[in-house]
Amino acid sequence: MVRPARRNCPLLEGTISCQLVITQLRRDVLINLTKEMVELVNNARESGNPCIIATASTDGTPNCGYIGTVLKIDDSSFIYRDRSGRSPLEHVEENAKVILLFRHAEKQTGWKFRCTSHVHRKGSVYDNAIDQLTKSGLITDPELPTAIVVLQVHQVLDLFGKVLQETEPRIEW
Repeated sequence: MVRPARRNCPLLEGTISCQLVITQLRRDVLINLTKEMVELVNNARESGNPCIIATASTDGTPNCGYIGTVLKIDDSSFIYRDRSGRSPLEHVEENAKVILLFRHAEKQTGWKFRCTSHVHRKGSVYDNAIDQLTKSGLITDPELPTAIVVLQVHQVLDLFGKVLQETEPRIEW
């Protein structure tokens, strides 16, 4: 389990050195998606347990949508293809803070991933993601004009809201 850096420095309490030590330690805290997370999320559509992306516009209007094309791209990021061109994609472009929800009913497990999103409509990130999604079998029409959304995970919670991993302590969004 990844934990944030300790928040107290008894010998350096209240000093600039304490702040520097805490800041340096926090930079080293990374998200590490587990094998179980990756296997279940990558196969979400096939198992009948699609992910849900939850978004909000800059004025706070919420939205969510089922996503069947979620795929892990590294130890702390997912990608998905959005072909709707509407909300929640519009919200993702307005407000990069999103939540990816996954629940596998039969296995009684799941997670809430708090992420920062990045939308790509062309370029090398787009091309590489379309290639990965095609090779994985998640998409069969790579020529369809779409958007690729990269989700950088900042916090992982269990189904009951317990923080399992985080890059910064007490992320509240």
